Amino acid sequence: MNNLDVTRINIYAPYKVWSDGEIYRFETDNGIKYLVDFELDSNPYYTAFWFNLTNPDHTKSPGDIKIAQTVICIIEEFFRLNPDVLLYMCSTDNGQQAQRARLFLRWFNGYEQQKRYLIKATEVRGVGPDDKPIKEYIALIVPRNHPQLDEIVSRFDDEVAMFNEMKP
Repeated sequence: MNNLDVTRINIYAPYKVWSDGEIYRFETDNGIKYLVDFELDSNPYYTAFWFNLTNPDHTKSPGDIKIAQTVICIIEEFFRLNPDVLLYMCSTDNGQQAQRARLFLRWFNGYEQQKRYLIKATEVRGVGPDDKPIKEYIALIVPRNHPQLDEIVSRFDDEVAMFNEMKP
């Protein structure tokens, strides 16, 4: 992955973003810290990265549109420098994954990005730490002009179906 240009992100992002290697950080007006990183997926068919957004202190965040705007700036910069695919899985902490999925989709679809990117969100059956079934939410984000768009979406759908068939 090409490292992101933090200077360029900071031209547009309402929260100052800094990087210490491969992790991008920002802090809100309320002192809530967020980390963003990208982890290479082992998909053999196309290059994809997992987009990871974490709040390491697990601080409850009030509705803050500047968080969404900053995250979108980071994603935009990723796609400016990387012709790849992003995958996103919502954290299952506190059983709040459905709410996180809705929030992420609202952030992403609330901007002009839906014209430039295809975002496909889906539910996957998983198993929690106590071996009880849980629902996990994942999303695929691909530039609409990606030359393999149809193949990527088809593979994603096939993988989700295969994974769901393996789970009880």
